[in-house]
Amino acid sequence: MPLVYAELRKLASAYLRGERSDHTLQPTALVHEAYLRLATLRSSKFDNRVHFFGAAATAMRRILVDHSRRHRAGKRGSGVATVDLDLAESVGIDPRVDLLSLDQALERLAAISPVKERVVELRYFGGLSIEETAELLDVAPATVKRHWAFARVWLYRELGESGPNP
Repeated sequence: MPLVYAELRKLASAYLRGERSDHTLQPTALVHEAYLRLATLRSSKFDNRVHFFGAAATAMRRILVDHSRRHRAGKRGSGVATVDLDLAESVGIDPRVDLLSLDQALERLAAISPVKERVVELRYFGGLSIEETAELLDVAPATVKRHWAFARVWLYRELGESGPNP
């Protein structure tokens, strides 16, 4: 458990590093909230490390998006940030990412291709490698690379249209 906790905390720190300066969510709180969400799942049996971190990535994404929604509730019309998806290769969220716009775009992508949305979620939010993502999705690494390339271009186009000068 200490190794898993340390890795989750590292992911949470990377996610929050680029957040606004007045952000109230701390890495420890994000990890604890994600753990609580995972613990309350009835089907919380994880086959392996990659499966667990995939579920944790989903939980952290939902927590960050919910937190951002609550923060924005009183600040309608605030500026929308651009997204540089080339930075998605590394773990963590680019400080220029508008999480709500990204989440909405991912929901639209899921309607087109749920597997491509899952690849983005696992790679971008979960920090999983191509090989780990392929293992979790039970597909070839080359398939993950194709899905990843398509999704990055698609998201860039989707988010570029809604934000200022991508």
